[in-house]
Amino acid sequence: MENVKDLSKVRDLRLDERTRWIAEVTFLKAYYHYYLLRMYGPIPLVDVNIDISAPEEEVRIKRKPFDECVNYISDLLDQAAPNLPSVILDRTTELGRITRPIALAIKAKLWLMAASPLFNGNPDYTSFKDKDGVALFPASYDATKWDKAAEYSKAAIDAAEAGGHSLHRFLGTTFQLSDTTLQQLNIRTAMTERWSTEHVWANPNSRAGFDMQARAMPKLAAEASGQARMQFAAPMKIVEMFYSSHGVPINEDKLIDFSNRYTTRLAVSSERFYIKEGYETARINFDREPRFYAFLSFDGGVWYKYDSPSNTDENTWVVEAKYTQASGATDALGFLNETGYFIKKLVDWNATHTNSNQGINYRDYPWPEIRLPDLYLMYAEALNESQGPVGDVLLYLDKIRTRAGLEGVAAAWSKYSTNPSKYTTKDGMRDIIHQERGIELSFEGQRFWDLRRWKKAAESINQAITGWSVYQDKTADYYRVRTIYTQNFVSPRDYLWPIRIDDLRVNPNLVQNPGW
Repeated sequence: MENVKDLSKVRDLRLDERTRWIAEVTFLKAYYHYYLLRMYGPIPLVDVNIDISAPEEEVRIKRKPFDECVNYISDLLDQAAPNLPSVILDRTTELGRITRPIALAIKAKLWLMAASPLFNGNPDYTSFKDKDGVALFPASYDATKWDKAAEYSKAAIDAAEAGGHSLHRFLGTTFQLSDTTLQQLNIRTAMTERWSTEHVWANPNSRAGFDMQARAMPKLAAEASGQARMQFAAPMKIVEMFYSSHGVPINEDKLIDFSNRYTTRLAVSSERFYIKEGYETARINFDREPRFYAFLSFDGGVWYKYDSPSNTDENTWVVEAKYTQASGATDALGFLNETGYFIKKLVDWNATHTNSNQGINYRDYPWPEIRLPDLYLMYAEALNESQGPVGDVLLYLDKIRTRAGLEGVAAAWSKYSTNPSKYTTKDGMRDIIHQERGIELSFEGQRFWDLRRWKKAAESINQAITGWSVYQDKTADYYRVRTIYTQNFVSPRDYLWPIRIDDLRVNPNLVQNPGW
């Protein structure tokens, strides 16, 4: 960067090209610092290039206080944003390059993280200092950080929408499909459609290709197991996180009883676009919101895709997942789904079986690092913490819920929840927003970081991973919840990464993170 800024050293770049390159590298400098800050907390700030012949002490840089790191990264993003394009015009060769909305989105994420409980006056870190006695974390809570997070999230939304980003809508098909399946495709393709309008940042260097999609795909026919590895599995706690068909948590729905959710029943004709008619499956798989069926599948669940044997969504592909069935745990190569829940969200609906059903052709897509619903949810969260459940909080939540086929928050909670006034308080709305983020952004790598910044990781991750008894072939035996793995999250230690012992030896000015 230093050389490119020097006109006497790099002479053959047009001014517009030079300006854009410098802005892109400035963004990456900010992004990598943000990435490390999220993992380690306070980090060293490498603001200028350290010469290869620099003396030892000059290389042994210290960790900077957390707020100083935040301000440094934020300033870099402010430098980069004005010189980045609002929209990619050359869609043939430049899609995936950094834009102004991307830079503003990362700035919003940065401040949302800084405002969150893990880093905003966390008492676990108040005594954490470097070797000179400098405090590395803020000692007290600062409410104005939520104000900034709300302001910057709205700025990112405005820039994204001005650049043409909007919530995705299914592009349509010539097949005759039910409204139920069309709604499913509207939700599913928001993730997998290449360069969807809601992909604020899709990364062409990180593609969801065969490897990822095959690990999510169940065996729907007698194809080679290596083509449908079905290894990605959702634990029961994630299954239970999705709303009821009324758009409220299943433990709050006053009209639908989920207390017997681990029992079984038969699917009826009106449910056939979600669950095969006449198939016996768990009660928890019925009466769920559309995203449940768009993002997940299960024993008896319909998996509609482009090469449906019937060319419609009638008599189409169905997951059959008990031990001796096609998607069961009997694969000779060891491919199996440990919980009985498959991640449909990650598989593009254009995936097609070969003529002999011995393989599957997957259409890859650039991984969406940031989707527009993420920005909406960030704004709603920050605004609720700043001002309470004001109008814009409901407005931006309801944009996402409408696309998901649900009523708005106020209507759903008022009509269907055992806690109808929940959305009217800051604490209640916080719970709603957290659950909405968990559902809408599920299986995208967001929950991992959200649980940490909310200081909920110890509570959530220490819950056991459970699922169905997938090694059983009888319905009564299969539908027994079993513990698959007991996780162990040590708080507060595991909220931050440890620094390698080798690095501490090389640079004695560094200090280890608490608990390690």
